[in-house]
Amino acid sequence: MTTTMIQEKFNHIFDSNLIEEIKKVGNIRTFKKDDIIIDINQPLNHIPLLLEGNIKILREDAEGNELLIYFLEAGETCTMSLTCCMGTTKSKIRAVAEKDSSLVMIPVLNMQKWFNNNESWRNFILESYQTRFDEMLDAIDSIAFMKMDERLYKYLINKTKLHDSKTLHIKHQDISEDLHTSRVVISRLLKQLENEHKIKLSRNKIQVL
Repeated sequence: MTTTMIQEKFNHIFDSNLIEEIKKVGNIRTFKKDDIIIDINQPLNHIPLLLEGNIKILREDAEGNELLIYFLEAGETCTMSLTCCMGTTKSKIRAVAEKDSSLVMIPVLNMQKWFNNNESWRNFILESYQTRFDEMLDAIDSIAFMKMDERLYKYLINKTKLHDSKTLHIKHQDISEDLHTSRVVISRLLKQLENEHKIKLSRNKIQVL
């Protein structure tokens, strides 16, 4: 992994001066699937820019149950970590690698400086906030207004888009944790979706038709 990827991924987003600054101050890190990138209550000194891979952003309740909030794709950043950095508070989310991922970590001081003096960075941050806000509203609407089978099918569709594949290698337990329900419920609803000819099930694999 080299700084060339920074150039390739963000050339159409940031101006050339900012890209050179990111190359100088950014710390490139790689994570394996299921690695925790940012944890709840972790002090935040850097914010992540995702170069490749996918990251899922989770919240946790008082009993330790996780709820999926949204996914990050390459070229994006986590606005919930941005908010914590701006307020110098600890992380309120858990960021987990959905698959092997590479990131460039930006020091908080640079993030704040660029917001004030670089238009391309400021526009990127504001657009990121809008995107994440829309996704969180969508997540709230799904929980409040959609039946679990509808939420599950939407979840599977979103997964196929993230992985650019109609075949998902995923366990029922992993889905149940993301959707904050039981594995038994997920297994029953997956079978229902299969009977409706929307998916095809096999061991630890789901094909979305």
